[in-house]
Amino acid sequence: MNRAPAAGIASKHPVPDHITSRGPKTWSLAFVFWTLLALSYALSSGLSALSEGHEPSWLRGLVWNAADFYLWMLLTPAIGWLGRRSAGRSWPRFLLLHAPASIGVALAQTVLQLLIFWTVSGPGKMPVTSFVGFVQMEFAYKFQQALVIYWVILAVLRGMESRRHLRDERLRRTQLETQLAQSQLQALRMQLQPHFLFNTLNAISALALADPLQARLMIARLSDFLRLTLEERHAPQVPLARELEFLTCYLGIQQVRFQDRLSTRLDVADDTLTAAVPNLILQPLVENALRHGLQDKPGAGTLRISTRRDGDQLQLRVDDDGLGLPPAGTAEGIGLGNTRSRLRMLFGDAAQLQLSPIPGGGTRAEVRLPFAEHVA
Repeated sequence: MNRAPAAGIASKHPVPDHITSRGPKTWSLAFVFWTLLALSYALSSGLSALSEGHEPSWLRGLVWNAADFYLWMLLTPAIGWLGRRSAGRSWPRFLLLHAPASIGVALAQTVLQLLIFWTVSGPGKMPVTSFVGFVQMEFAYKFQQALVIYWVILAVLRGMESRRHLRDERLRRTQLETQLAQSQLQALRMQLQPHFLFNTLNAISALALADPLQARLMIARLSDFLRLTLEERHAPQVPLARELEFLTCYLGIQQVRFQDRLSTRLDVADDTLTAAVPNLILQPLVENALRHGLQDKPGAGTLRISTRRDGDQLQLRVDDDGLGLPPAGTAEGIGLGNTRSRLRMLFGDAAQLQLSPIPGGGTRAEVRLPFAEHVA
């Protein structure tokens, strides 16, 4: 009797990740996987017989290996279910469940394989006495092998299950961290908007009696600005071109307030217009320049906003020719503080905000952040 059909040691029974699922696609993939294994083992047994000078029985080898692998394919979900039932148990309780289960599964698999083999290949081709001898020869070997395969499949399935749980936990933790960051960014933005509104409404209030026409114009431009910000209220980043729309609308409000005491210049590089920037990143820088640099300056002042790409970084500058930096030790306002916090949360150490004096008078606020094209 050719012993090759009995081949199928535990280390050659890999269990793919999709076996533990019950979907039609998964079962189809599992069927293809186990079929390829059965064909490869049948071919191997036939070639082994040829190399030993024997006439190979291709059908017998195929039936033997197909019965072996297909039975394990059908039994794998049950082993996986038992493995999930034992998850988290102590080792004594784990062994108490799987020791008898492994014996029962191994016994059932061995008996079923032998019966299938006899039903398909035995009648008319193998005498009963030969079959009895075959069973005696193969049973002990197959039963021991089946025990090993059970524990190998169990270990592989538990390993995959642990890996899946670890992956899910990492994904859940990442999602929670992202939600937390988004909530914090939203809180910073909600803090910034009332700050801006408070300053703007104070300016409107001052103009209401002195110049009602300018006050109405300021209210209209404030309405346009709020409409733009509400359209992007959930976007942590926007294209720089969109951010410049916000800024232009904001500067229109301030132009009403400052009249001919303020002139603005925009120097925007074309290759930066599609860059992704934090929503409302320029407005607090401009507000800081107006409030602390130009508001109390005698005479007219100039505000210059420029954007440049510097390698893999985007450079945003807001220059004013106002009163210069406040004395050392002065507390930073809400606008700049929130801007630093938002940059740190979005980019970590890859982004920075620096204030520096300009020779001849004035202050420069410069933001550097990683350059990336905005994806809609």
